[in-house]
Amino acid sequence: MIKVLIFFGIILLGLCISPWIVGNTGYVYIAAGDYQLETSLAFGIIMLIVFYALFQVLEWLVITVINLLLRSRFIPHQWRRRSAKKHTLMGALAIAEEDWPAAERAMIKGADNGELPALNLLAAARAAQHQNKTAERDQYLARAETQPLAANAVATTRTRYLLKQGEFTLARAELDKLAPTSKSKAPVLKLALELYRAQQDWEALKLLLPILKKRQILDDIQLNSLSVETHSALLQTASLKGEDALEQCWQWLSRDERNQSEFLAIYTMGLCRFNRKEQAIKLLSKKLRSSPESALLEVIPQIVTAHDTDIRKQLLKHEITHENNADYQRCLALLYQQTRDMKEAKTCWQNVCRIAPTKDSWLSLARIQEQLGEQGHANQSYRQAVTL
Repeated sequence: MIKVLIFFGIILLGLCISPWIVGNTGYVYIAAGDYQLETSLAFGIIMLIVFYALFQVLEWLVITVINLLLRSRFIPHQWRRRSAKKHTLMGALAIAEEDWPAAERAMIKGADNGELPALNLLAAARAAQHQNKTAERDQYLARAETQPLAANAVATTRTRYLLKQGEFTLARAELDKLAPTSKSKAPVLKLALELYRAQQDWEALKLLLPILKKRQILDDIQLNSLSVETHSALLQTASLKGEDALEQCWQWLSRDERNQSEFLAIYTMGLCRFNRKEQAIKLLSKKLRSSPESALLEVIPQIVTAHDTDIRKQLLKHEITHENNADYQRCLALLYQQTRDMKEAKTCWQNVCRIAPTKDSWLSLARIQEQLGEQGHANQSYRQAVTL
């Protein structure tokens, strides 16, 4: 309604001023050389408008013709681009469905003319990996490596696939190209952790531990477990190399780490291997003053002999508090067997079988009962061992 009113107003305005325009046409005189042009002002304005309109039409026609020529030249390229997008979409859907053969074919078809060929090639390599087609996988990764900004992604992917394949040496060579540091991405650090553990490269793991802690790759429980595993392996390896290597590895540990029972147990066993039993017993006795832990209780019977009475007395101080501790009772049983105190050893083995029965504990109890002439009870213990 408003538009109609506006148009109606324009028409009325035109009707009002048209007599004035007709009566005042004005005069235009143009001279160029021998040519002269005389016309009214109204006609001149109309001709200028018509000329400008024709110029605009001509410009539009020229631009349209040029665009048609350019499009006709690049039409095959656009068709290939559209085809590549279609194949990439089909490949992505096939990956979602875990149809790996179809995904591989579609991604390769979309790689040559796709906008991001590196992504297509990496996806094709993944599909080939799931089909155990290692030759094709390596070929796709090699092609993807030539793409801009894809080198690190390809190295990470190749390392992961080689690790799953069990090719630890080749995987390590690829991982070394990435040079894991505190600034590396989390997937690279996780790959380094997995590969170092697979290779049992404890020295590399020791250097990696502070980075994992700083980047919070593992939670506290996992990090502590990895630390115990790493330092225990380093101590065991050092104890096999020699006394100097053992001492050097021991000194590398922090004061809190040297106070941990797992590390202390390995260290004392190494000291005994190098005829330093007195120092080992001294360290064990000092640790036993607080509380006997499972790692120490396991090595004490291997270090202590029947003549080492002091550490036995230190251990018996915890008899009441550790009455229901299977590791403690097992340790006492073995120590009593060293001194030929079979009755006490039998009591301890009975406690072990009560608290945490195992096949070995029942067999040990049965042998003690046989030595004490309790053949009937020994047979029952043997039967218990068979059932486990």
